[in-house]
Amino acid sequence: MIKEMKENNVKIGLFGIGLDTYWQQFEGLRERLIGYQNVIANKLALSGTEIVNAGLVDNPISATDAAKKFKQEDVGLIFLYVSTYALSSTVLPVVQKTNVPVVVLNLQPVKAINYAEFNSLGDRTKMTGEWLAHCQACSVPEIANVFLRSGIKFHQITGTLHDDAVAWNEINSWVRAAQVAQVIRSSRVGLLGHYYNGMLDIYSNLTRLSAQFGVHFEILEMCELKDNLAKVLSEDLDNKICEIYDLFDVQQDCPEEEIRRAARTSVALDKLVESHGLGAMAYFYNGTGDESYVDLIASVIVGNSILTSAGIPVAGEYEVKNVLAMKILDSFGAGGSFTEFYAMDFNDDVVLMGHDGPGHTTIAQGKTKLKPLKVFHGKVGQGLSVEMSVRHGAVTLLSVIDAPDGNIAFLIAEGESVPGQILEIGNTNSRYKFSTGARGFIDAWCSYGPAHHCAIGIGHIAAELEKLACLLGISAIRVC
Repeated sequence: MIKEMKENNVKIGLFGIGLDTYWQQFEGLRERLIGYQNVIANKLALSGTEIVNAGLVDNPISATDAAKKFKQEDVGLIFLYVSTYALSSTVLPVVQKTNVPVVVLNLQPVKAINYAEFNSLGDRTKMTGEWLAHCQACSVPEIANVFLRSGIKFHQITGTLHDDAVAWNEINSWVRAAQVAQVIRSSRVGLLGHYYNGMLDIYSNLTRLSAQFGVHFEILEMCELKDNLAKVLSEDLDNKICEIYDLFDVQQDCPEEEIRRAARTSVALDKLVESHGLGAMAYFYNGTGDESYVDLIASVIVGNSILTSAGIPVAGEYEVKNVLAMKILDSFGAGGSFTEFYAMDFNDDVVLMGHDGPGHTTIAQGKTKLKPLKVFHGKVGQGLSVEMSVRHGAVTLLSVIDAPDGNIAFLIAEGESVPGQILEIGNTNSRYKFSTGARGFIDAWCSYGPAHHCAIGIGHIAAELEKLACLLGISAIRVC
């Protein structure tokens, strides 16, 4: 099976801050603060991300050195650990010169100072040194003031170094968002065929999307896929047929010749993806006037579902914006299946959503069914299609939208995939509940003017998506 190699090797910068005047005044304070910073570095390293630790910045000279280090290492995110009071003039140059998103860590070493033990030290110099080891919050207002006056956006996490799930979940969420941002920026997205004629909502500005997400779009030729099809080896075909029977619940009414046709096209698609180094693909084609192309495009659903489930999402109807949404959800490990509104069930207060075309089999409730269709509604030809429901439980919806101001934005909603009857028509199809109710969800979702497609992934990851939006420099709208 083909599998994309996800480039999530983002580097994350870490530096602490202090005041060099203190070191001669309070014995052991600097070493103690460096120890706290190493705790953070070690915990961050557990994510598998390379941490660029610039040490403790305590004057303008070390600030310049830290900025130079971060620039040379090309970090994608900076964690600023406020280890004690520090002058803002030692903080600003690091962030200003590096020019990447910054998260301020206001992490105290303990939940509270032991006041009795502190006051029993009997030496006010020692007492002051002990206080300075716990005064992380002291310079946070100063840093915030200077960042805002300098036009620097920042994010802040307040808590403790140890035993603080809230703070560390936030930190790890930022790390994961930075990793996904790196995946997206290094992705090559294939565009095969042409838009579905007349779907004005899905037409996209590729230049804007390239600039905003950093992705590369590769325009592909259908004739290359057709050429790949003619060169499929019998061994590869046999292996692909075995893969299809392994991945899908092949229904008894699936003709053997249709399975072979789908397998052959799947091998050709794998070759196309591999030769162009694709991380995602959007496609649509009619093949008007040439039955060989009609036959080809009518046999892609199985192969595209296999690709989608292998981390290379494929969106039908040439839905460029939505394949980016699918790629983002998949990079978070949530899957990301192509979908649209199907119907509403006012009795059960659920929205039925699904789509013809590729499905993400790894997030299916049970094994995905393979069914033959005599008609692909609104499309040409006939062949095999996939039927699945998204795994029951928490889900997140994501749409990449063209906002009214001309900018790109995320539209996000969290809900639940729930059991119940679906439309057994050979399409992906699921039942979703939302905290706003079905009526309230659709009204709220559509009020932001998304395209009629969206991506659905498992789990509630709206918070991570909002952080990713910050890292990509776009806005995020959360419906529920």
